[in-house]
Amino acid sequence: MSRARSRIAGVISVLGELLITAGVVLGLFVAYSLWWTNVLADREAAKQSDQMRDGWADSGPGGPGALDTMDGIGFLHVPAMSSGEVLVKKGTESKSLNNGIAGYYTEPIKSALPWDAKGNFTLAAHRDGHGAKFHNIHKVKNGDAIVFETRDTWYVYKVYKELPQTSKYNVDVLAPIPKASGKTKAGRYITLTTCTPIYTSTYRYIVWGELERTEKVDKDRTPPAELR
Repeated sequence: MSRARSRIAGVISVLGELLITAGVVLGLFVAYSLWWTNVLADREAAKQSDQMRDGWADSGPGGPGALDTMDGIGFLHVPAMSSGEVLVKKGTESKSLNNGIAGYYTEPIKSALPWDAKGNFTLAAHRDGHGAKFHNIHKVKNGDAIVFETRDTWYVYKVYKELPQTSKYNVDVLAPIPKASGKTKAGRYITLTTCTPIYTSTYRYIVWGELERTEKVDKDRTPPAELR
């Protein structure tokens, strides 16, 4: 009887050690996913951002179309998210967003760009890991400012609607006239999208804004009042 108990105790001890080991491995994986990928992504994003600003400084006069380069088109500023400036580039593929940036949609509905006369400037970024630039999207509320910075213009938007949860297949939120937000007429809109709930990718969180005004960039790149 004592031998049987001894064997059972041994098995329990081994199982306990295996569970502890598995917990440590899982903890290390979570740390990698939610911390180290942020470190790497922020480094790469800073590098790419510097490259684009250097390109702006070296380039001569040009129209808005000249801004749409492989380096990026500008920087997103959302004070409520406290994520600093976010480099924006073409496309929403993971290989691009994993570099700690935001991307504008090319499919399933092609995004307008800020300088277009009408349309919806639609953006995506990670909420957790890989820079997590939209981690605090839930802190953005109606009336908050969203500012997009290009080489020669500040585009100042005002948030008018949030959708805390919708299907990942709901492409209507990206429409040129975002009727899902209550709009019925063409205008100059911006849409931020990311995964939700936090640490999952089950649904999508949406924030909509509408352009209030533009400001020309001065020689000192003085930001608009919303960023001061």
